[in-house]
Amino acid sequence: MEGKIETADKKVLVDIVKLAQKRGLKGKLGGWKEFLNSYDKKFGASMSDPSKRSHEILAAFLNTFSKEEDLKRLVQLTLQHPLYPLDYSFSSIDEEWIVINLKNKSKVMKSTAMVAVDCEMVLCEDGTEALVKVCVVDHNLEVKLNQLVKPDKEIADYRTEITGISSQDLEAVTCSLADIQKSMKKLLPKGTILVGHSLHSDLRVLKLDYVRVVDTAYIFQSLDGSIHRRPSLNRLCQAVLGHEVREKGAPHNCLDDARAAMNLVLARIKHGVDREFPIPLIEEHVSESEMAKLLLHKIPNTVDNETLHKIVLGDFKIEVKPSRKGQGEYYTALAVFRNQQEADDAYENVQGSKLKDTNGLPQKRVTFRLSSGMTVNIFVRKMATNEPNDRTPSKRALQMDEAVDASKKAKMDPKIEEDALTSFGKGDTEAHLNEIEELNQRLKQSEMEIESLRKQLTQKDFEITMLHKLVSSLKKR
Repeated sequence: MEGKIETADKKVLVDIVKLAQKRGLKGKLGGWKEFLNSYDKKFGASMSDPSKRSHEILAAFLNTFSKEEDLKRLVQLTLQHPLYPLDYSFSSIDEEWIVINLKNKSKVMKSTAMVAVDCEMVLCEDGTEALVKVCVVDHNLEVKLNQLVKPDKEIADYRTEITGISSQDLEAVTCSLADIQKSMKKLLPKGTILVGHSLHSDLRVLKLDYVRVVDTAYIFQSLDGSIHRRPSLNRLCQAVLGHEVREKGAPHNCLDDARAAMNLVLARIKHGVDREFPIPLIEEHVSESEMAKLLLHKIPNTVDNETLHKIVLGDFKIEVKPSRKGQGEYYTALAVFRNQQEADDAYENVQGSKLKDTNGLPQKRVTFRLSSGMTVNIFVRKMATNEPNDRTPSKRALQMDEAVDASKKAKMDPKIEEDALTSFGKGDTEAHLNEIEELNQRLKQSEMEIESLRKQLTQKDFEITMLHKLVSSLKKR
């Protein structure tokens, strides 16, 4: 259908669009005028006469009536993502949670209505997070909900530098979480798709269980093919939309973030859901002052500063890092050292398993037992991203690198190989090159085995999660 529309005569397209207007027909982005407002930001619906619009815009509107279920596909991409079972397993569901059941499945699956949500959270004294602001927009970016919320717990940190909200802003607020849940239920009728970036964090603080979702952190693929990256909203907007949501260091704007998430989904639909959309994830610059720190994350709330100083040795200050979208059970902190060398030494002395984080950066997992007898893990990572080890190479390591480089160039210039072998020792070189090759083969084999186990675990987690949701849904009926 799409190919026929693209090549159709403009007069035919104009007649079809006029007929759609007359009958009040709506595509995935609404009627003709609604479509113009979202598709053509420059003119919008101010020039709504179809005969005055370009062939491209007419074809794009008619393609919104295509039977290809783009939105359904985006929901599937979210549900099938390897991180979904881990992120969306809300194990702490209690009586304050609401579960929105989708009863009439045939009507639900046909719904093309969309709303995007974004929330701001504060840290409470009991270590959990509470909702303080929520914004919802529709596919035209029109505001459907923009509300401050009064938490029912004592607040330990307003995170004003991130949320932009202070205690004074909440003094006259009477809206509760229960009020917001009622509003959200009204905004999600008959299968409306809920959009958000790292949406699981918003659902968790809203205490809302809903399955027809599109997570913008899942629906774009990085150029390196990694499926475990969760790009920040700012990076994603810069890569896909060509602009950032906010300047670095500026507080978050809940409304801007909700609109950004919706714009990302619209961009994905416009590009073609089933077409590959690899994006370059722009690396953020890391200054020298930031490099003289270690990142400690996934720290259970039961772990205090004294315990952290036992895990990471050295002279440093602990800075708890405000988390806008944390899980409530954990927090993140920075170990700030006087210089880069001290930070490097401290990292090398951390006793833990060497792993990689979701961005592929090296880190260490430290497992230890608390005084209560509970066994917990925390992760320690260096801030520098350009070199995995960030250590000055030894003289022998430099010699090895030179020998390996010489071996690669040997076909081009045999004299280079002879000189390199003479300076390093032919026997030593061959032995070490063989050792390196053997280690590389073993490493590749280990990585393949780990990836296979990871896939099996992910599948099992997904099956358990689906069963959990099914049981929860049956209990609510």
